[in-house]
Amino acid sequence: MSAPVRKFALTTHITSSVGWFGAVAAFLSLAIAGQTSQNAQTVRAAYLSLELTTWAVIVPLSVASLLTGIVQSLGTTWGLFRHQWVVAKLGLTVLATIILLVHTQPIDRVAAIAAERTLSSADLRQLRIQLVADAGAAVFALLVATTLSVYKPWGLTSYGLRTESAGVRSDRVLAASTLWSRLWLVGAIVGVALFIILHLMAGGMGHH
Repeated sequence: MSAPVRKFALTTHITSSVGWFGAVAAFLSLAIAGQTSQNAQTVRAAYLSLELTTWAVIVPLSVASLLTGIVQSLGTTWGLFRHQWVVAKLGLTVLATIILLVHTQPIDRVAAIAAERTLSSADLRQLRIQLVADAGAAVFALLVATTLSVYKPWGLTSYGLRTESAGVRSDRVLAASTLWSRLWLVGAIVGVALFIILHLMAGGMGHH
């Protein structure tokens, strides 16, 4: 990518990633409030806000962070498979996005019940604890991904070492690398799209 395009891609990736982290941190605070507050209106507002925050902020930013990260890797010398920290961060982001999409159903369930009636401290106790635990795990995962981006540990992968030692200048090798990168990008997009479609078919947004 040219310098202006590269800077734009990097800015978009950082913005979406930081926004994702901030939204998850807000989700965690709301989940804790819903679990611990003794005020019925606070509990109800917390769980209704969780559903809105998830679908309007967290889901779009998580997908944006994943896709812009892939674009950023493909458009720079880092690549998708040359450095261990890039592979680790990509895998962590894909996993976090998939888990997020799967766990939207319990969020929708709690919000739907909260909209219908007042929740006592014993209602949906395990599910409400799960929301706190999931949000805490998500915050930790995003902190790990951020740390990987800053420290860039572990060096090259075996593929990166091979390409580095060989000089990787032939058109054939470059074409193969580009092909695999594109296949990975298409696979990631299709995978995320399938999870979204399957979740919607299961009624993930049925309460909107």
